[in-house]
Amino acid sequence: MVGIGKAREGYARYLRLERGYSDHTVRAYGADLGDLERFAEARGVQDVGQLDLDVYRDWLWEASQRELAKATLARRAATAKTFSAWLRQTGLTEVDAAVRLRAPKPDRSLPRVLSDDSMGAVLQTLQERAAEGEPGALRDVAVVELLYASALRVSELVGIDVDDLDLDRRTVRVVGKGSKERIVPFGKPAQLALSDYLARARRPLLERSATTQKGALFLGSRGGRLGTRAVYQLVAALLESVPGSGPAGPHALRHTAATHLLDGGADLRAVQEMLGHASLGTTQIYTHVSVERLRSSYKAAHPRA
Repeated sequence: MVGIGKAREGYARYLRLERGYSDHTVRAYGADLGDLERFAEARGVQDVGQLDLDVYRDWLWEASQRELAKATLARRAATAKTFSAWLRQTGLTEVDAAVRLRAPKPDRSLPRVLSDDSMGAVLQTLQERAAEGEPGALRDVAVVELLYASALRVSELVGIDVDDLDLDRRTVRVVGKGSKERIVPFGKPAQLALSDYLARARRPLLERSATTQKGALFLGSRGGRLGTRAVYQLVAALLESVPGSGPAGPHALRHTAATHLLDGGADLRAVQEMLGHASLGTTQIYTHVSVERLRSSYKAAHPRA
Protein backbone atom coordinates (compact mmCIF):
# COMPACT_ATOMS: atom_id res chain seq x y z
CA MET A 1 0.00 0.00 0.00
CA VAL A 2 1.38 3.39 -1.03
CA GLY A 3 -0.27 6.55 0.25
CA ILE A 4 -1.19 9.34 -2.17
CA GLY A 5 0.97 11.83 -0.25
CA LYS A 6 4.08 9.64 -0.45
CA ALA A 7 3.50 9.04 -4.16
CA ARG A 8 3.02 12.77 -4.69
CA GLU A 9 6.43 13.46 -3.12
CA GLY A 10 8.07 10.84 -5.35
CA TYR A 11 6.40 12.33 -8.41
CA ALA A 12 7.68 15.80 -7.49
CA ARG A 13 11.26 14.43 -7.30
CA TYR A 14 10.77 12.77 -10.69
CA LEU A 15 9.60 16.02 -12.28
CA ARG A 16 12.46 18.01 -10.79
CA LEU A 17 15.36 15.58 -11.22
CA GLU A 18 14.46 13.52 -14.28
CA ARG A 19 12.27 15.87 -16.28
CA GLY A 20 14.13 19.04 -15.32
CA TYR A 21 10.98 21.01 -14.54
CA SER A 22 11.32 24.36 -12.78
CA ASP A 23 10.42 24.79 -9.11
CA HIS A 24 7.43 26.88 -10.17
CA THR A 25 6.06 24.09 -12.40
CA VAL A 26 6.69 21.42 -9.76
CA ARG A 27 4.81 23.51 -7.20
CA ALA A 28 1.88 23.88 -9.58
CA TYR A 29 1.68 20.11 -10.12
CA GLY A 30 2.04 19.58 -6.38
CA ALA A 31 -0.79 21.97 -5.58
CA ASP A 32 -3.13 20.15 -7.97
CA LEU A 33 -2.20 16.75 -6.56
CA GLY A 34 -2.52 18.06 -3.01
CA ASP A 35 -6.09 19.04 -3.81
CA LEU A 36 -6.69 15.59 -5.34
CA GLU A 37 -5.28 13.97 -2.20
CA ARG A 38 -7.62 15.94 0.08
CA PHE A 39 -10.60 15.14 -2.16
CA ALA A 40 -9.76 11.42 -2.25
CA GLU A 41 -9.11 11.08 1.47
CA ALA A 42 -12.44 12.76 2.24
CA ARG A 43 -13.98 9.82 0.37
CA GLY A 44 -11.93 7.19 2.14
CA VAL A 45 -9.37 6.77 -0.65
CA GLN A 46 -5.80 6.77 0.72
CA ASP A 47 -3.94 4.20 -1.39
CA VAL A 48 -2.89 5.09 -4.95
CA GLY A 49 -4.25 1.72 -6.01
CA GLN A 50 -7.73 3.02 -5.15
CA LEU A 51 -7.44 5.99 -7.52
CA ASP A 52 -9.70 4.88 -10.32
CA LEU A 53 -11.24 6.81 -13.21
CA ASP A 54 -14.35 7.65 -11.18
CA VAL A 55 -12.28 9.34 -8.48
CA TYR A 56 -10.45 11.45 -11.04
CA ARG A 57 -13.70 12.34 -12.83
CA ASP A 58 -15.48 13.23 -9.56
CA TRP A 59 -12.54 15.42 -8.56
CA LEU A 60 -12.77 17.38 -11.81
CA TRP A 61 -16.56 17.58 -11.56
CA GLU A 62 -16.35 18.94 -8.02
CA ALA A 63 -13.86 21.57 -9.23
CA SER A 64 -16.21 22.56 -12.06
CA GLN A 65 -19.02 23.03 -9.54
CA ARG A 66 -16.79 25.59 -7.81
CA GLU A 67 -16.75 27.41 -11.16
CA LEU A 68 -13.00 27.12 -11.67
CA ALA A 69 -11.84 28.39 -15.05
CA LYS A 70 -11.72 25.97 -17.96
CA ALA A 71 -7.98 26.53 -18.20
CA THR A 72 -7.60 25.45 -14.56
CA LEU A 73 -9.73 22.35 -15.14
CA ALA A 74 -7.67 21.49 -18.22
CA ARG A 75 -4.44 21.87 -16.25
CA ARG A 76 -5.80 19.65 -13.46
CA ALA A 77 -6.79 17.00 -15.97
CA ALA A 78 -3.29 17.10 -17.45
CA THR A 79 -1.75 16.81 -13.98
CA ALA A 80 -3.93 13.81 -13.14
CA LYS A 81 -3.13 12.08 -16.45
CA THR A 82 0.64 12.49 -16.14
CA PHE A 83 0.57 11.46 -12.46
CA SER A 84 -1.51 8.36 -13.25
CA ALA A 85 0.81 7.42 -16.11
CA TRP A 86 3.84 7.78 -13.80
CA LEU A 87 2.16 5.57 -11.17
CA ARG A 88 1.74 2.86 -13.80
CA GLN A 89 5.29 3.23 -15.17
CA THR A 90 6.82 2.93 -11.71
CA GLY A 91 4.71 -0.09 -10.80
CA LEU A 92 2.84 1.68 -8.01
CA THR A 93 -0.43 0.84 -9.78
CA GLU A 94 -1.32 -1.94 -12.17
CA VAL A 95 -3.21 0.28 -14.62
CA ASP A 96 -3.19 3.88 -15.82
CA ALA A 97 -6.58 4.83 -14.38
CA ALA A 98 -6.71 8.34 -15.87
CA VAL A 99 -5.83 7.44 -19.45
CA ARG A 100 -9.42 8.19 -20.58
CA LEU A 101 -9.86 11.30 -18.43
CA ARG A 102 -11.15 14.35 -20.30
CA ALA A 103 -11.59 17.99 -19.34
CA PRO A 104 -13.16 21.03 -21.05
CA LYS A 105 -10.92 22.70 -23.58
CA PRO A 106 -9.66 25.99 -22.18
CA ASP A 107 -10.98 29.24 -23.60
CA ARG A 108 -8.22 30.79 -25.65
CA SER A 109 -8.22 34.51 -25.11
CA LEU A 110 -5.82 36.90 -26.76
CA PRO A 111 -3.00 38.13 -24.51
CA ARG A 112 -2.73 41.73 -23.40
CA VAL A 113 -0.52 43.88 -25.61
CA LEU A 114 0.57 47.45 -24.97
CA SER A 115 0.72 49.98 -27.79
CA ASP A 116 4.04 51.54 -28.78
CA ASP A 117 3.02 54.79 -27.07
CA SER A 118 1.96 53.03 -23.86
CA MET A 119 5.20 51.07 -23.72
CA GLY A 120 7.14 54.27 -24.27
CA ALA A 121 5.25 55.98 -21.45
CA VAL A 122 6.01 53.10 -19.06
CA LEU A 123 9.72 53.32 -19.82
CA GLN A 124 9.67 57.12 -19.51
CA THR A 125 8.11 56.80 -16.05
CA LEU A 126 10.89 54.47 -14.97
CA GLN A 127 13.60 56.74 -16.35
CA GLU A 128 12.19 59.70 -14.45
CA ARG A 129 12.21 57.69 -11.22
CA ALA A 130 15.85 56.77 -11.83
CA ALA A 131 16.98 60.31 -12.61
CA GLU A 132 18.54 60.77 -9.17
CA GLY A 133 20.45 57.49 -9.34
CA GLU A 134 18.67 55.50 -6.63
CA PRO A 135 19.94 51.88 -7.02
CA GLY A 136 16.51 50.23 -6.93
CA ALA A 137 15.16 52.64 -9.55
CA LEU A 138 18.14 52.04 -11.85
CA ARG A 139 17.60 48.30 -11.47
CA ASP A 140 13.89 48.65 -12.33
CA VAL A 141 14.75 50.44 -15.59
CA ALA A 142 17.14 47.63 -16.54
CA VAL A 143 14.60 44.93 -15.58
CA VAL A 144 11.76 46.34 -17.68
CA GLU A 145 14.01 47.27 -20.60
CA LEU A 146 15.34 43.69 -20.74
CA LEU A 147 11.89 42.10 -20.30
CA TYR A 148 10.55 44.11 -23.23
CA ALA A 149 13.68 43.89 -25.38
CA SER A 150 14.09 40.12 -25.11
CA ALA A 151 10.53 38.89 -24.39
CA LEU A 152 11.78 36.87 -21.43
CA ARG A 153 9.67 34.92 -18.96
CA VAL A 154 9.96 36.38 -15.46
CA SER A 155 11.49 33.12 -14.19
CA GLU A 156 14.17 33.39 -16.88
CA LEU A 157 14.89 37.01 -16.01
CA VAL A 158 15.44 36.47 -12.28
CA GLY A 159 17.61 33.42 -12.99
CA ILE A 160 20.18 35.39 -15.01
CA ASP A 161 23.71 35.64 -13.60
CA VAL A 162 26.17 38.39 -14.46
CA ASP A 163 28.24 35.88 -16.45
CA ASP A 164 25.22 35.13 -18.66
CA LEU A 165 25.26 38.68 -19.99
CA ASP A 166 27.28 39.75 -23.04
CA LEU A 167 26.92 43.51 -23.28
CA ASP A 168 29.21 43.83 -26.29
CA ARG A 169 27.18 41.41 -28.39
CA ARG A 170 23.91 42.45 -26.73
CA THR A 171 22.89 38.90 -25.88
CA VAL A 172 21.91 37.05 -22.71
CA ARG A 173 21.92 33.34 -21.96
CA VAL A 174 18.77 32.14 -20.20
CA VAL A 175 17.42 28.81 -18.97
CA GLY A 176 13.83 28.25 -20.08
CA LYS A 177 11.24 25.54 -19.60
CA GLY A 178 12.62 22.03 -19.36
CA SER A 179 16.03 23.47 -18.41
CA LYS A 180 16.66 24.37 -22.05
CA GLU A 181 19.26 27.08 -22.61
CA ARG A 182 19.00 29.68 -25.35
CA ILE A 183 20.76 32.90 -26.33
CA VAL A 184 18.45 35.91 -26.66
CA PRO A 185 19.36 39.28 -28.20
CA PHE A 186 18.47 42.72 -26.86
CA GLY A 187 18.77 46.25 -28.23
CA LYS A 188 20.73 49.41 -27.53
CA PRO A 189 18.32 50.91 -24.93
CA ALA A 190 18.47 47.72 -22.86
CA GLN A 191 22.26 47.66 -23.24
CA LEU A 192 22.52 51.20 -21.89
CA ALA A 193 20.13 50.48 -19.01
CA LEU A 194 22.01 47.33 -18.05
CA SER A 195 25.39 49.08 -18.25
CA ASP A 196 24.12 51.89 -16.04
CA TYR A 197 22.70 49.41 -13.53
CA LEU A 198 25.95 47.43 -13.35
CA ALA A 199 28.06 50.57 -13.05
CA ARG A 200 26.01 52.44 -10.45
CA ALA A 201 23.46 50.22 -8.76
CA ARG A 202 24.39 46.55 -8.43
CA ARG A 203 27.28 47.01 -6.00
CA PRO A 204 25.29 49.25 -3.59
CA LEU A 205 22.51 46.64 -3.63
CA LEU A 206 25.00 43.79 -3.14
CA GLU A 207 26.43 45.50 -0.07
CA ARG A 208 23.04 45.19 1.62
CA SER A 209 23.27 41.39 1.59
CA ALA A 210 24.43 39.48 4.65
CA THR A 211 25.35 36.45 2.53
CA THR A 212 27.72 35.81 -0.37
CA GLN A 213 25.99 35.95 -3.73
CA LYS A 214 26.63 33.55 -6.59
CA GLY A 215 26.64 36.18 -9.29
CA ALA A 216 22.93 37.03 -9.63
CA LEU A 217 22.45 39.85 -12.15
CA PHE A 218 19.38 41.45 -10.61
CA LEU A 219 19.36 42.01 -6.86
CA GLY A 220 16.51 42.88 -4.53
CA SER A 221 16.35 45.62 -1.92
CA ARG A 222 18.15 43.42 0.64
CA GLY A 223 20.91 42.38 -1.73
CA GLY A 224 19.66 38.87 -2.52
CA ARG A 225 18.62 37.61 -5.93
CA LEU A 226 15.57 39.50 -7.16
CA GLY A 227 12.43 37.36 -6.87
CA THR A 228 9.57 36.82 -9.29
CA ARG A 229 7.05 38.38 -6.88
CA ALA A 230 8.99 41.65 -6.78
CA VAL A 231 9.03 41.80 -10.59
CA TYR A 232 5.29 41.08 -10.72
CA GLN A 233 4.62 43.90 -8.26
CA LEU A 234 6.80 46.30 -10.22
CA VAL A 235 5.16 45.63 -13.59
CA ALA A 236 1.62 45.44 -12.20
CA ALA A 237 2.04 48.87 -10.59
CA LEU A 238 3.39 50.32 -13.84
CA LEU A 239 0.50 48.95 -15.90
CA GLU A 240 -2.25 50.03 -13.49
CA SER A 241 -2.93 53.25 -15.36
CA VAL A 242 -2.23 51.87 -18.85
CA PRO A 243 -5.36 51.39 -21.01
CA GLY A 244 -6.31 47.83 -21.83
CA SER A 245 -7.69 44.72 -20.20
CA GLY A 246 -6.14 41.42 -19.24
CA PRO A 247 -3.30 40.37 -16.92
CA ALA A 248 -0.93 43.17 -15.91
CA GLY A 249 2.13 41.15 -14.93
CA PRO A 250 5.52 40.67 -16.62
CA HIS A 251 3.96 38.29 -19.18
CA ALA A 252 2.18 41.29 -20.69
CA LEU A 253 5.61 42.67 -21.64
CA ARG A 254 6.54 39.31 -23.21
CA HIS A 255 3.30 39.37 -25.20
CA THR A 256 3.93 42.98 -26.19
CA ALA A 257 7.48 42.31 -27.35
CA ALA A 258 6.46 39.30 -29.45
CA THR A 259 3.57 41.15 -31.08
CA HIS A 260 5.70 44.22 -31.83
CA LEU A 261 8.32 41.97 -33.44
CA LEU A 262 5.74 40.40 -35.74
CA ASP A 263 4.15 43.79 -36.48
CA GLY A 264 7.61 44.95 -37.54
CA GLY A 265 8.03 42.07 -39.99
CA ALA A 266 10.01 39.53 -37.94
CA ASP A 267 9.92 35.93 -39.15
CA LEU A 268 7.58 33.73 -37.10
CA ARG A 269 10.18 31.00 -36.59
CA ALA A 270 12.75 33.55 -35.44
CA VAL A 271 10.24 34.81 -32.86
CA GLN A 272 9.55 31.20 -31.82
CA GLU A 273 13.26 30.66 -31.18
CA MET A 274 13.55 33.92 -29.29
CA LEU A 275 10.59 33.08 -27.04
CA GLY A 276 11.78 29.54 -26.43
CA HIS A 277 8.53 27.94 -27.61
CA ALA A 278 8.73 24.21 -28.33
CA SER A 279 5.79 24.46 -30.73
CA LEU A 280 5.27 26.96 -33.54
CA GLY A 281 1.56 26.79 -32.77
CA THR A 282 2.17 28.49 -29.43
CA THR A 283 3.92 31.37 -31.16
CA GLN A 284 1.13 31.73 -33.72
CA ILE A 285 -1.18 33.22 -31.08
CA TYR A 286 0.75 36.45 -31.62
CA THR A 287 -0.16 36.50 -35.30
CA HIS A 288 -3.81 36.55 -34.18
CA VAL A 289 -3.00 39.45 -31.87
CA SER A 290 -1.46 41.35 -34.78
CA VAL A 291 -4.55 40.72 -36.92
CA GLU A 292 -6.81 41.96 -34.11
CA ARG A 293 -4.70 45.10 -33.75
CA LEU A 294 -4.93 45.69 -37.49
CA ARG A 295 -8.71 45.15 -37.42
CA SER A 296 -9.11 47.62 -34.55
CA SER A 297 -7.00 50.23 -36.33
CA TYR A 298 -8.99 49.68 -39.52
CA LYS A 299 -12.32 50.17 -37.75
CA ALA A 300 -11.06 53.32 -36.07
CA ALA A 301 -9.52 54.90 -39.16
CA HIS A 302 -11.23 53.72 -42.33
CA PRO A 303 -14.30 55.74 -43.37
CA ARG A 304 -16.06 52.64 -44.69
CA ALA A 305 -15.06 50.22 -41.94
